[in-house]
Amino acid sequence: MAGAPSVIGIVAGEASGDLLGAHLIQALKPHLPLARFVGIGGPRMQAAGLHALFPMEKLAVRGYVEVLRHYLEIVGIRRRLAAHFLRHPPACFIGIDAPDFNLDLERRLKAAGIPTVQYVSPQIWAWRSERLHKIKRAVDKILTVFPFEASLYEAAQIPVEYVGHPLADMLGDFPGVRAAREQLHVPGSARIVALLPGSRVSELEQMADLFVATAAEITAADPDVLFLAPLVSIETRALFEAALYRRKGPALNLTMLFGHAHEAMAAADVVLVSSGTATLEAALLRRPMVITYRMPRLSWWIMKRRHYQPYVGLPNILAGEFVVPEILQDDATPENLAQAVLNLMSDATVRNRIDARFSRLLGELRQNTAQKVAQALLPMLNGRMT
Repeated sequence: MAGAPSVIGIVAGEASGDLLGAHLIQALKPHLPLARFVGIGGPRMQAAGLHALFPMEKLAVRGYVEVLRHYLEIVGIRRRLAAHFLRHPPACFIGIDAPDFNLDLERRLKAAGIPTVQYVSPQIWAWRSERLHKIKRAVDKILTVFPFEASLYEAAQIPVEYVGHPLADMLGDFPGVRAAREQLHVPGSARIVALLPGSRVSELEQMADLFVATAAEITAADPDVLFLAPLVSIETRALFEAALYRRKGPALNLTMLFGHAHEAMAAADVVLVSSGTATLEAALLRRPMVITYRMPRLSWWIMKRRHYQPYVGLPNILAGEFVVPEILQDDATPENLAQAVLNLMSDATVRNRIDARFSRLLGELRQNTAQKVAQALLPMLNGRMT
């Protein structure tokens, strides 16, 4: 193939994919020290060595209505990215999660003879199982992060490898509650709730006022509760601050953090968290949590019609039971969320049971993922790198 085979194409579409992508780049670099990584990623991937062609924030859109609003811009980015890789073929293209963006891109590149890998399976076990046919046309290999996914791809004759979840490796030895509180300079005896309303601007637009109002309800019942709110960007912090400003009433005992989400979750007695990868992070830190989410009504209606399971949160999906409460859409009121958080804070027996179940989950997902990712990709890359 013509071009520069020392390049590896890679695209992540949101903060969780940025974390996985940085981990993947770091796993490959010792084996391929001259490789260059080009595509789309966030600050972690760029710090690991990615040359970003477009801002990752352009892809960080969730929900049917929201995607439609940004559809032309997203399709334009994908078209320009495909044109770039077709002009300058990489040794391999790796799509990290973001299946609605990556699978169409992978299909075009695979048709042109460029090997393609999808890292993180779309949730075909939860909804839209018809995507198996599309995945088969798009990828040469899929790397799964959950153990039960591999058999679905083997049955569809799609090359697959289970590599574990890098978050389990990263968070398995994370400091406990006391050490996390010391790092954040918060009292060791405090009652703490971590507030994680999301990583995307669109999520904060939906969730910020709800989280602030919930914190106010909790404070009304227990004025000594301390809230930690880690925000991932200037934009999401501004939206959260605006929600605080809109609220009338006494000031909340709340500390906003720039980043430090893992420390905030580890320090908390209970985590109030928007559905997404942060729920898995909280589970791997073995923290009790209340999962919530709101989205535009049309997006919610479509998702409910196409969803196969009773669970939305990853911890419950992986456990196959409601380990932690999920309070969603119209049920997600400040009163309901506050009561669920206070119930967990007051019930040590339930918190201990959650800790034990999440400890088992951590053991299942902790697989030395960096080594397994390298082993899965190097046979594909070694013959093509120069």
